[in-house]
Amino acid sequence: MKTLKQFSLILIILFIAQILQARYSLPVPATILGMMILLLLLMARIVKLERVEKASNVLLDHLTLFFVPPVVGIINQFHRVKDIWIYLLIILLISTIVVMAVTGLTVQFLYRYRVRREKEEEKYGRIF
Repeated sequence: MKTLKQFSLILIILFIAQILQARYSLPVPATILGMMILLLLLMARIVKLERVEKASNVLLDHLTLFFVPPVVGIINQFHRVKDIWIYLLIILLISTIVVMAVTGLTVQFLYRYRVRREKEEEKYGRIF
């Protein structure tokens, strides 16, 4: 039952994002907008991590299944992409490299920040 409540919360946030995107004709997809809203709610501690953690882990555990429908769609519409598949492959490879680099740099930055903060806490005591 706990997981169902967590999924419901995620779906409510997604529904709100869908309404905002449609109402204001935002150029951002509702799914991305929903993730941004959830991130803001988590950062503001309006929503606690424990309220979405289990459902999020279930979604992450089954992430590869979410790629099946787009791949089947591409296979069904291959006649439309057969002339440009090499360009799509190049874009896919470049974007994958960029995402990996940005993710790695972000993790390094956050790790250094955390280590620096822990050293300051040891030196001056806990600030917050």
